[in-house]
Amino acid sequence: MKIAIIGTGHVGGALATRWANAGHQIFLGVQDQTTFKGKALLSNPNTTVHSTLDAVKSAEVILIATPATVAIEVTKSLGDTTGKIIIDAMNVVMGKGPVGFSNTADAILANTKTRDVVKCFNTTGFNNMENPNYGNTSLDLFMAGDSERGKEVTRKLALDAGFSECYSAGGNDKFQLMEQFAFFWINLAMMQGQGRNIGFKLLKR
Repeated sequence: MKIAIIGTGHVGGALATRWANAGHQIFLGVQDQTTFKGKALLSNPNTTVHSTLDAVKSAEVILIATPATVAIEVTKSLGDTTGKIIIDAMNVVMGKGPVGFSNTADAILANTKTRDVVKCFNTTGFNNMENPNYGNTSLDLFMAGDSERGKEVTRKLALDAGFSECYSAGGNDKFQLMEQFAFFWINLAMMQGQGRNIGFKLLKR
């Protein structure tokens, strides 16, 4: 698939690498193409750098992995998103997020044309995106959104990133739950001292 990644820090960089290695075409959308975080990503032949508008124009899927405080500004910078899928990997942390919104996915929907917005890749650390394997098993991911088309594509991209499965937590009304789940991981990893090398697996019997 053709994927625009907006935000080339830890999360965006980890997923750019995993997806490029899986054969997807990655378009990094940046403000300044000469000085941006994640220049090493260009060593992969499947990854190129562009202006944000050009990256979005070329892509079928857009991943937003920027700080939550600039969610509205970034969404407005995407241009025409008609027919495209947006994956929101952001979280409001300690009350720092888009003004007037309790979560970033609602802020995206309010400022773009596409209705295919899915919240995913926000409930675990970037280190688990770099390597989701724990022994002989792999972590699971979770997603939310009304768009069944968007969730189908997001699940495929989660599997291509090396995760075992990506489960739907529900529709747009579960965006806030997804951010609470993210804070649960942050609480365990950082505040309770478990460290970053922890993750979630859904077990069935």
